Amino acid sequence: MESLNEESEDILIRGCIEWDRQAQNRLYNLFSAQMFAVCFKYSSSREEAEDTFHEGFMKVFENIKNYKKAGPLGAWIRRIMVNTAIEKYRKNSHMIVVVSIDDNQNEPSNYFSNNVLSRMETEDLMLLIQKLPPQYKMVFNLYEFEGLKHHEIAKKLRISEGTSKSNLSRARAILQQAVKENMKEWEQAV
Repeated sequence: MESLNEESEDILIRGCIEWDRQAQNRLYNLFSAQMFAVCFKYSSSREEAEDTFHEGFMKVFENIKNYKKAGPLGAWIRRIMVNTAIEKYRKNSHMIVVVSIDDNQNEPSNYFSNNVLSRMETEDLMLLIQKLPPQYKMVFNLYEFEGLKHHEIAKKLRISEGTSKSNLSRARAILQQAVKENMKEWEQAV
């Protein structure tokens, strides 16, 4: 990915504010691969990821005048993509059954310190995460990849904090089982 110095970033942003197609195309090309990966992480299919990605970039172009340089441009764009994915999730969440269990069963485990996971390829793990039910995948990604706390996730997704914790716990259990199954297959093949 091409990097921008402060001056070229300012020129690029100014061009995007003015709806200059070349500037928009350059910004798109600079961040498209990275941002599509973000959208895919939060989507159930490639088509859904593409929809989120395109909708997210439209929001970037519409709101770039509000970019305050409080952080890197890429982080600002990523936040828009994640928020767009959350909005899509909320629109569809009325069709998803959300399960809540008692808080004492929701304590985080040492799931990622598990030796099995350290032996897996990142790509394989991402494929397993992609197969999680939407409500579990959303909470898992927000917690593990975005670093949000349960109260923040609950607020963003408009669910209870207990539901956020239980969805994370369930996602981890599903992933742990899938990893074990994949490791058995891998060991048998070797």
